[in-house]
Amino acid sequence: MSEIDVTKRRILAVDDQEMNLRLLERILRRAGYEEILGTSQPEGVMELLDTWQPDIVLLDLHMPGLNGFEVLQQIRERTTSPAAYLPVLVLTADILPETKLRALEQGASDFLAKPFDQLEALLRIRNLLTIRALQQQVLEHNVQLEERVRIRTAELDQARIDTLDRLAKAAEYRDDATGDHIRRVGELAAALSRVLGWNDEQVDLMRRAAPLHDVGKIGVPDSVLLKPGRLTPEEFSLIKTHTTIGARILGGSVVPLLQIAEEIALTHHERWDGLGYNGTRGADIPMSGRIVALVDTFDALMHARPYKLAWTLEETLEEIRAQSGRQFDPEIVTAFMDTLDTLPIEPGAVGSLRK
Repeated sequence: MSEIDVTKRRILAVDDQEMNLRLLERILRRAGYEEILGTSQPEGVMELLDTWQPDIVLLDLHMPGLNGFEVLQQIRERTTSPAAYLPVLVLTADILPETKLRALEQGASDFLAKPFDQLEALLRIRNLLTIRALQQQVLEHNVQLEERVRIRTAELDQARIDTLDRLAKAAEYRDDATGDHIRRVGELAAALSRVLGWNDEQVDLMRRAAPLHDVGKIGVPDSVLLKPGRLTPEEFSLIKTHTTIGARILGGSVVPLLQIAEEIALTHHERWDGLGYNGTRGADIPMSGRIVALVDTFDALMHARPYKLAWTLEETLEEIRAQSGRQFDPEIVTAFMDTLDTLPIEPGAVGSLRK
């Protein structure tokens, strides 16, 4: 690594003796330093740290009014984080060992007794400024790395979401050429979960996960999935496997989105009365599955499919009410009915008529 030029760094000297300040300035300017500020008023050091922002403080200890130890304490209370680290070189005529120990214990970076050797002082100043410069480089590099990681993580998250969206559409296109059903279910499920008190993060997960509820249809043959007439018991048993197929496709992940998607895929055909696909009943059905069970049925009734005609809004709502406490969680039915005007029901769906 090439040597760092520290001569452009700012040096603040604090000493109650003007003669000492002028001496320090001459020594530093001869060594090539350009940004030097001296003050004999220790009470103003904190303001200078904010306004002038030095890279190092050269600090005398024994001064009237506010002494060097008190200034040192103020500096260290102000610079508690690595990003705010400010080196302090104590320059004092007090050569007692306890004085040096106290200064270092209170956070001084280095200690030099007066009268000091000029070359030694310059070397110590350069070393402290170099450490500060290197630390700032590391911090800046870390910020850049964190930003790259953030961007890359966002890209990976978006790629995962896009992949899951396409997986949901691939399954839905089996019996819905538009793929709009999964989008509507996602929006309705998110809106209803918010009504039920879910937080923003949970609502967003629901919006992303609910469209995957029928991903297991990929494993159901077209001859059964698209059959226009009534299914035989054997065919219905085959249709029912789409919940377990979907759960296997989505299962085993540590990603919260996939975990809730697996839960929904497996349980969205369970019934409140326990007569659903797998016999799970009541509160044993995950809330996510109960929400999607209602909005999936609502949207499916409102829109035509190869095996059914569309229902009117009035007919659909009547069926939802009739299934409260049977197919659906009564609490969710009540929330759905009470907030129907606020839910994202598309005008085209409301206008659908049974033919």
